[in-house]
Amino acid sequence: MRSFLNARDIALDNEILRGVVGSTAHGTAVEGQDDRDEMGVFVEPPENVCGLVPCDHYVYRDQPDDHRSQPGDLDLTMYSLRRFCRLAAQGNPTVLLLLWLPAHLTRSELGAELIAIREAFVSAESGRRFLGYLVGQASRLKGQRARTVKRPELVAKYGYDTKFAMHALRLGYEGIELMTDRRLIIPVAEPNLTRLRAVRSGQVQPSEALRLIEEAEKRLRALIEACTWKPDLQLIDAFLVRAHLAHWGSHGLSVPERCGVRGLVPSF
Repeated sequence: MRSFLNARDIALDNEILRGVVGSTAHGTAVEGQDDRDEMGVFVEPPENVCGLVPCDHYVYRDQPDDHRSQPGDLDLTMYSLRRFCRLAAQGNPTVLLLLWLPAHLTRSELGAELIAIREAFVSAESGRRFLGYLVGQASRLKGQRARTVKRPELVAKYGYDTKFAMHALRLGYEGIELMTDRRLIIPVAEPNLTRLRAVRSGQVQPSEALRLIEEAEKRLRALIEACTWKPDLQLIDAFLVRAHLAHWGSHGLSVPERCGVRGLVPSF
């Protein structure tokens, strides 16, 4: 019987995809000011899929959980393949980004297969998630959610949190792109990228930043309203079963009898 491993060992030993995400991927990072965000995907061993204790994620941060990341710090989040696909099928913007990166740090054959079915995850719900994230960022920008200011140095310098504004506008642009073409262009394409950088650097007045965000929000809402796409759960589920069995077989992992490897994506 193979001994149970900790989450770190399981994630790193069974990794199939990893890439640099966050501001660096979007093209909006400022040299010397941003941390390094990475996201990865791993296949859980049979005992974690078939047994009582799943291993659905692993997180590593250079800083303690209650401290803000500093420039250059690594923030790594790795999801099990099942959890990643579940989040992607629900339209999670942060997770979907990994599937449209132009290059990856790690990409196995299974990772490449996952990327090949990325359009199966895109749906009207994806647009709603982008919209929800946009509204959340905009609310923080307006001071409607947070009781404390997260980046007081930006507010003091520019009169508003330019990073919140940039993220809200980016989510609008990317949501519009996803709902229009069923894809993401990473990094953000011009002229939107230049506009995002201008917002982040404080070159755009607060009133103009809000106008741009509201304009993107209005357009995204209209596209969502007209969208009829749904995630292809049958295709995703078939890939999940095939991927787990292939990974276990290639790593010499025996599948316990009556292991429930079917139906890995629950109903939405």
